[in-house]
Amino acid sequence: MKNISKITLAVIAMFTVMAFTSYNSTRYMAPLEIAMKPAELLPIEPKIELVEIELPANTHKDFLEAIGHRESGNRYNIVNKYGYMGRYQFGKSTLKGLGFKITQDEFLNSPYIQEKAMQALLEHNKKKLKKIIDEYCGREFKGIYITESGVLAAAHLAGQGNVKKFFKRGKEFKDGFGTSMTSYLDKFSGYQLDLNWFFRIFSINNKGYD
Repeated sequence: MKNISKITLAVIAMFTVMAFTSYNSTRYMAPLEIAMKPAELLPIEPKIELVEIELPANTHKDFLEAIGHRESGNRYNIVNKYGYMGRYQFGKSTLKGLGFKITQDEFLNSPYIQEKAMQALLEHNKKKLKKIIDEYCGREFKGIYITESGVLAAAHLAGQGNVKKFFKRGKEFKDGFGTSMTSYLDKFSGYQLDLNWFFRIFSINNKGYD
């Protein structure tokens, strides 16, 4: 019996040592073993922010630059062979009808007067063509997308009377150089006109064009 008791105590002691050793080896894991232990992967939810970029529209100044370039290369002191003058190629009868009683030299030497005349012509044509602008803008007519700037550009080339004929009867107009009214209606479409622009750019002291 004593021998059996000794064997039992030896087995218990052995299992106690093994359990203690296993506990310590788990508790005090070597740094290298800890480093090699795979980390827990956590799901990542990316945050995506949508930024709306608003592209600047073609402005009133852009419209004037484009018309001026087409008419005269944006030169204020030019007269063509038909007698049309300045940056926007005004005729004497048009200037007189708008209330400008000045000489040719006065007109050619004053960018301020020329810009003021253009302002007056745009206002005049917009008033005369209001029904057409209200009815047709935002629609296609004869394969051309109609906008206010296109209508007023066409009126600048052909006169508001010829613009009305086009929308009523489809009648085309061409100037002395063969430039069609519909080319202006299309080419100068889509500008954001601002008929108060002139008064913000030009001072009452006639400082000139910015």
